[in-house]
Amino acid sequence: MSDKKYMVQEFVAVDAGKILETVKDIKDDGYRLVQICATKKDGYIEMLYSFDKDHILKNLKINVPENEEIESISDIYWAAFVYENEMHDLFGVKFRHLVLDFGGNFFKVSEPTPWNPKDKKERK
Repeated sequence: MSDKKYMVQEFVAVDAGKILETVKDIKDDGYRLVQICATKKDGYIEMLYSFDKDHILKNLKINVPENEEIESISDIYWAAFVYENEMHDLFGVKFRHLVLDFGGNFFKVSEPTPWNPKDKKERK
């Protein structure tokens, strides 16, 4: 097998409202969930969902406006509850229909949503 196969990645921008149908299609195609991560951008949270099939990554990039909810994919990929609870606690991302919701207690943090500076300003 060629080592170049491991270098293949696809990045697809997805509207937050289409996340469930897109992830269902990915699961039906035989992909496994690799990770979900987030970062704070100007006025929104950028989320990157990564999936693997035969050592090729497919990445979904979603921009969620702050204080807007997004559907949880934990009903499709059960293990996603870990990433989603983490993003809730650290960035303030709100998920609908999370299969295992820790209600903001997944991490013990000294202050809520420490990686979302806008939330910090609003709390003061």
